[in-house]
Amino acid sequence: MNRNDLTSLLQAIHDGRTSIEEGIARLSQLPFEDVGVALIDHHRELRQGVPEIVLGERKSLEQLQTILKAMAAKGGNILVTRLSPENADQLCEDFPQADYDKDARTLTLIQQQIEENGKGTVLVVCAGTSDIPVAREAVITARMLGNRVVELVDVGVAGIHRLLAQGDKLRDAKVIIVVAGMEGALPSVIGGLVPVPVIAVPTSVGYGAAFGGIAALLGMLNSCASGVTVVNIDNGFGAAFAANRINQTGAS
Repeated sequence: MNRNDLTSLLQAIHDGRTSIEEGIARLSQLPFEDVGVALIDHHRELRQGVPEIVLGERKSLEQLQTILKAMAAKGGNILVTRLSPENADQLCEDFPQADYDKDARTLTLIQQQIEENGKGTVLVVCAGTSDIPVAREAVITARMLGNRVVELVDVGVAGIHRLLAQGDKLRDAKVIIVVAGMEGALPSVIGGLVPVPVIAVPTSVGYGAAFGGIAALLGMLNSCASGVTVVNIDNGFGAAFAANRINQTGAS
């Protein structure tokens, strides 16, 4: 339930179109619903402006089916992250309107129109093609949260001219998510070019001494460019969530 839903319900009760008993029944599952395998936070969108998002990783198909069935019954939009292709195949059969992105490993079920309500554009910059899965997770998450998103792929520091040719997109962005593996230098480069917040996402891409993304993480944490914030390794979702808050609440 979001603010608009609650307003409509209260107005309907006030006008006599909905009985008090019916209103109580609808509100009885706030702030959460116990479905046995999870306590679904139906109050989150009302409280934070964003509905609960499901982490698909390490959840069984049966658990996911139970959770999604309860969430879908409320009529809202659903985002599942880190979802395996095997579970996605069955969930797409259970929910024919759902869409699965194999690169991002995200499942989306859109039941209400998503309105763009951010103050500007979220630009997602991907250093290399190997970083696309993490970047796509950020793109889909940001769009599901109501942001206008622009993607910029394969502009890593090994060929910096590719990035410099995209000056208009960099200047037009309200907030920039930069996804990179290897030594993780790209966020520092971009952070030195733009006046807006930069959210760096280290990926686990790289050879042995990359240590599964730790080298990129440490490089980003030690960025000499001001205004660069770093999220966890491969956490495109977390970067998009932070970018959403900046884009929704920041100055015009």
